[in-house]
Amino acid sequence: MILYNVTVNIEKEFELDWVNWMKETHIPDVLATGMFLENRFYKILHESEDGSANYSVQYFAESMEKIIDYQNNYAQKLQEDVSIKFQDKFVVFRTLLETVE
Repeated sequence: MILYNVTVNIEKEFELDWVNWMKETHIPDVLATGMFLENRFYKILHESEDGSANYSVQYFAESMEKIIDYQNNYAQKLQEDVSIKFQDKFVVFRTLLETVE
């Protein structure tokens, strides 16, 4: 199992709109690609020095091939959608993790 973790730091003023948009639009769009089996959405419980809010959006894929397919065919458009909607209001970084058995 591969975990595609997206950590987002969003300005507090835009947090509620961003969370709603993520739940109603972005996460369903990512899952609709068929590349992920499921997702989890967490608020990170620590205070940021700048007062912003932090979230972890986790997508679970069955293989690295699915991640590569997502990155090659879907990620750019979906990431652009977020950038257009919330331009300059967030910082994001992405991490790939593999299950250790």
